[in-house]
Amino acid sequence: MDRENRNTYELSLQNLTAKNIYSLGENFCGKSKDGTELSFTNYYMEKDGRPFFGVSGEFHYSRMAETRWEDELIKMKMGGINVVATYIFWIHHEEEEGIFRFDGCRNLRRFIQLCRKHGLYMILRVGPFDHGEVRNGGIPDWLYGKPFEVRSLNEGFLTKVRRLYTRIAEQAEGLFFKDGGPVIGVQIDNEYMHSSAPWEMTAGVTNEWVFGGNEGNAYMLRLKELAAECGLFPVFYTCTGWGGAATPDSMIPLWGGYAFRPWMFYSYKGEHPATEEYVYQDYHKDGFECTDDFKPAYRPEEKPYSCCEMGGGMTCCYYYRFRYPYKSVDAMANVKIASGCNFLGYYMFQGGSNPLGTHGMFLNEGQVPRISYDYQAALGEFGQVRESYRRVKSIHYFVRQFGEKLCAWKTVLPEGAEKIAPKDAATLRYAVRTDGKRGYLFLNNYQDHFTLPDRRGEEVVLHLAEEDLKWEIGIAGDENAILPFHFDMDGIDLVTANAQAVTRVEAGGAVTYVFFVPQGMQGRFVLEEGVKINGVPGNIYDCGKHFTAELFEAAKGSVKCKVLVLSREMADNMYMLSGGRLAFTDGIFLEDGDGIRLESTKASNKVYVYPADGFAETEKMRRIADSGTACLGAYLAETEERGTEAEVKQVAAFKYTLTIPETVTDGVKDALLQIEYTGDVGSAFINGRMIHDNFANGAVWEIGLKDFAEELKKDCMTIHIAPLKEGAKVNVESAMAARSEEADAYAAELKSVKIQPVYEIRIV
Repeated sequence: MDRENRNTYELSLQNLTAKNIYSLGENFCGKSKDGTELSFTNYYMEKDGRPFFGVSGEFHYSRMAETRWEDELIKMKMGGINVVATYIFWIHHEEEEGIFRFDGCRNLRRFIQLCRKHGLYMILRVGPFDHGEVRNGGIPDWLYGKPFEVRSLNEGFLTKVRRLYTRIAEQAEGLFFKDGGPVIGVQIDNEYMHSSAPWEMTAGVTNEWVFGGNEGNAYMLRLKELAAECGLFPVFYTCTGWGGAATPDSMIPLWGGYAFRPWMFYSYKGEHPATEEYVYQDYHKDGFECTDDFKPAYRPEEKPYSCCEMGGGMTCCYYYRFRYPYKSVDAMANVKIASGCNFLGYYMFQGGSNPLGTHGMFLNEGQVPRISYDYQAALGEFGQVRESYRRVKSIHYFVRQFGEKLCAWKTVLPEGAEKIAPKDAATLRYAVRTDGKRGYLFLNNYQDHFTLPDRRGEEVVLHLAEEDLKWEIGIAGDENAILPFHFDMDGIDLVTANAQAVTRVEAGGAVTYVFFVPQGMQGRFVLEEGVKINGVPGNIYDCGKHFTAELFEAAKGSVKCKVLVLSREMADNMYMLSGGRLAFTDGIFLEDGDGIRLESTKASNKVYVYPADGFAETEKMRRIADSGTACLGAYLAETEERGTEAEVKQVAAFKYTLTIPETVTDGVKDALLQIEYTGDVGSAFINGRMIHDNFANGAVWEIGLKDFAEELKKDCMTIHIAPLKEGAKVNVESAMAARSEEADAYAAELKSVKIQPVYEIRIV
């Protein structure tokens, strides 16, 4: 695009006033026995008086075999999560009145202890109502027949809640932040006076729903008092804020956003609309009218805008099947941060599988799969690593390293930015967070349920008090970016960059700043005058047209630093390890006190590391030559390749048996059964017990076999595919009570069955 036809966007940062930031007081602070202090201002969380950027990920322990918990928590930590949020589903623990279960996958105490072991804070979402697509929203069936209303201030219900809270407190005893434990927050109820769930024992006949509540803040405050009386003592209490839900002053309101909304299809029959979730807003400005669901009952500047339910995925419901676009997750994180969020929270970050009830009852609600709660999340229900996990890491590393300054900076939007229509493909979506002198330019070129085109030759001009800053940029469709200006690199001023800051590391006595170049963008760094780049005077560094990783040195007098620039693909494969090392793989690294492991679906894995000598050679990790990445060390991590196949037999019109070798998980970390089929619903059984299910949406159906390895040594697996039907009707033309289903055509086919080994290679 020539200069005359270039779109130019201008935004003034002149005469900005600083945020009025103040402590929220004693209801929102606490001290650990080691002296560490957590607190909240009206804009962000603090740790020992300094801004702390929280990144929370939802992980439902009772929806996963306890043998998987630890590695999945390590994966979350490796992905930049620092807070784990979890629902405590009442029906999972007291399915039968008076009989509490905290064994196996319900072992809440062990889950909290694992979070403590790996340095992860926790928020316990204790109900009594949770939702989470669980049966009755988590309320046990037996409460339906009691002579009182649930979610209401009556003594009958409060007595049962007291018992629940007491048992939760027993599990968490000694594990609250004040005791040196990880539990910093407790959420009371969920979406009170906003949301409910079907009473599953009546749904379909009376379609009766769990009471949604009508007692406002009084209900929430009484449950908060009750939680404290029972021994739940967090640093702060939280509540969900959206949809007009009750938000008492003494609780932190938490927000979120979903662009994929299966609940619409309870009654709606059309196409899913494009939503407003990917349009920049200002969530911390009094008098600002957001065009999304943010309509708080308090003044926005009085409380931080914090999230607990940003769409980290979404489950399919029976009437809405879709393939979740993984690029939507980091795009939402970008939009939330730019819009004033200093505490990200994903629902879900870790997928799961519902446990069966004590007597075989299914504990999910009726519109979603009976067992699977994979949620198409960043981490799948059997530990699968999704593209969303890879992409969002860079943002998490960014806020970990640079969030302290970012937290205090305000949002500045171009006029009318919040009113951009979701399907507006012409207008550039951008925002700034800044103190008026330095900051970040945010770009978003992703929109749900609509494809935004590649953009080329755009020009953005920021007018500062003493200068104008200019970017000439392009960005690919579905991509987003966070571009720094007047970025301090240990005393060297990076004036502007067409690259996204990721982190800062110290290794081998040198400081390195790490950036990546978003897709569709030409990497460029403009530094202050008087700088030398690679020993040569000059303040501009341009990246190659097609590169994987480049390294240059910037120097100003005695001040020096290195700059490592990565492609988007390389950044998505990057993991931060101890000792200032960066490692790159299309598998996943897990590091804990016992060393470093590589998990992969490949037996042979190319691994890169920075600095280049970051790994010692071992029997399973040897150095190799790789001319394409001179600034990185290249290694090959290998283990013995294993392979096995299932014997498939069709035993009925829509049923198949799979005989799986006894050795399927021998010598590997896990084995994923991968099923391709056409049909409506897939169900898997072992000895008549359903162990997994899937709503067909065109994706490969995966089942982790480690959880069922012992059973499969004795029994085969049966796969039933409920067919898609054309012209289906029920024939009732009989004098007797006879009925039968008839259809013009049935479509169900098992296309392929594969077993994919999951390997684990110890690196150190």
